[in-house]
Parts: sequence; structure tokens; C-alpha cells
Amino acid sequence: MKRQNQSSVVEFILLGFSDFPELQEQLFGAFLVIYVVTLIGNATIIVIISLEQSLHVPMYLFLLNLSVVDVSFSAVVMPEMLVVLSTEKTSITFVSCFAQMYFILFFGGTECFLLGAMAYDRFAAICHPLSYPMIMNKRVFMKLVISSWALGFMVGTLQTSWVSSFPFCGPDEINHISCETPAVLELVCADTFLFEIYAFTGTILIIVVPFLLILLSYVRILFAILTMPSTTGRQKAFSTCASHLTSVTLFYGTASMTYLQPKSGYSPETKKLMSLAYSLLTPLLNPLIYSLRNSEMKRALMKIWRRKVDLHTF
Repeated sequence: MKRQNQSSVVEFILLGFSDFPELQEQLFGAFLVIYVVTLIGNATIIVIISLEQSLHVPMYLFLLNLSVVDVSFSAVVMPEMLVVLSTEKTSITFVSCFAQMYFILFFGGTECFLLGAMAYDRFAAICHPLSYPMIMNKRVFMKLVISSWALGFMVGTLQTSWVSSFPFCGPDEINHISCETPAVLELVCADTFLFEIYAFTGTILIIVVPFLLILLSYVRILFAILTMPSTTGRQKAFSTCASHLTSVTLFYGTASMTYLQPKSGYSPETKKLMSLAYSLLTPLLNPLIYSLRNSEMKRALMKIWRRKVDLHTF
């Protein structure tokens, strides 16, 4: 193989949290619970929206796509992390490592663009309610969703193929919880200056720009909320916007800190915590923030449940 000619490393060792052996069992238990809750929460949203015809509108179909991304993101990162925690450190083949890197970038990039599209959808619905059906028609919705997935695919393909082409001469220990680009890049025995320029530029376009557009959308939304005559309506809208912005800031903030400077001066532990914020907490919080507090989702869940009970009764 060509890669073996330029690299002496054929597998990597993921260290995870091996510096804290006394915490391995507690972390394993906590992460396992979070993973299961994440899967259940997002799977519930996927099932409800898929089965309930009244929810087949852009707002909920965006949420359906977001839940698919979050389930996939968690499935790429969490099982391997649980294995690492149960064995303190574990080996991962070259191919498996870069496959994980690809899917982290693919689903992470897709989520960046999806969150931006969702903010635009809410902006159109709240600030331009009369023309909303024309602004967010089926064709526009499909373009936004397909573009989000396609751009995520491009991000994963370009970055993974570039990093995997570098030579790896050793050491082979990745001091991280997964095969993310910044952690793997530390092991490259070649000049990565051009890649770091690309990573900085790419992060600006993929993470920072959508985040700023989301903030601008919410500023406009907040001004629209202030004109609402109902105090209860204003409070409810403010609460919803605050929850959305918390999730968005957590995801974009920690992701940009990680990827703006792949070889940053943050300690390995800080990098692991930042990675956990967008790979562990965001998929867990999104169902709670975006959907399970939503009255229409609750009504749809009860409707599906009653339908199931009636079927069993007859």
C-alpha cells in the first residue's frame, strides 16, 4: 500500500481519560446513561414526526433531520469512547480511525448547516408570517436540507482525504476521546501549515459564518417578539429563543475553539471537554430544547399512544 511506504504507523492507540484511572468506571456509567438517553430522545422525535402527518411541515422536518444527525453523531463517537473507558486505552486501525474522522466531520458539518437553515426557517415564520408559506415552500425546504447534507459530505471527504495523506512516523498514541482531526494532526511528521490555513478558513465558513447568521436571525426574532401584545406569548417566545441560543452557542462555540486552530495550545484535557460539549451534550440537549418541550410534539405523542392502545383494545 502507498500509505505504508510513507507511514510507519499502521494503527493508533486512543488514550481517552487514561490519565484518570480512578474515574474510569464513573465516567463509563455516566456516558453510557447519556448515550442511551440521547438515542431514546432522538429516536422518539424521529418516530413521532415520521408517523404524524400533521407534523410534516418544514419546522418539524428540519427537527427530524437534526435528530438523524444527532443519533448518527453519537453512534460514531460514543461506542468507541465507551470501549476506551472500559479498557483505559484501546487500539484502532488506520482505516477505522479515518472512517471515524470522516463521519465526525460529515455529521458535524451537516449539523452546522442544518442549525443555520432552522434559524432561517424560524426567522421567516416569526418575522414574515403572512409570506412564510411562499418563503419556505417545499422546494426551498428540500434545497436547504439537501444542501446541508451535501456540504457535510464535502467537508468530511475533503478534510479526511487530506489528513490521511500525511505521513505518520510515530508516536501512535492519540491523547483524545476520538479520532478528531486536531488530535490526529498532532502525530503527523510533516509540515501541516497549508492544512492549518485551510482548517482556519474552513472553520470560519462552516462554523463562524452560520453562527453569526443565526445570531442575526435571533436578533430580528427578538425584536419581533417585543412587539407581541401578549405578555405570556412574549415570555414563552423568549424562553424558547434562550433555549435555542444556549444549544447553538454550546455547539458552535466549542467546535470553533477546537477547529479554528487544529494545533492550538489548549491542554489535552481541555480539548477533550470541548469535544464532549458538541459530541455528547448537544445531541443530548437538542431533543429536550427543540422538541420535547413543544406542545404539538406532546399532542402528537399522545395521539400515537392512544392509537396504539385502541389497536390493542380491538
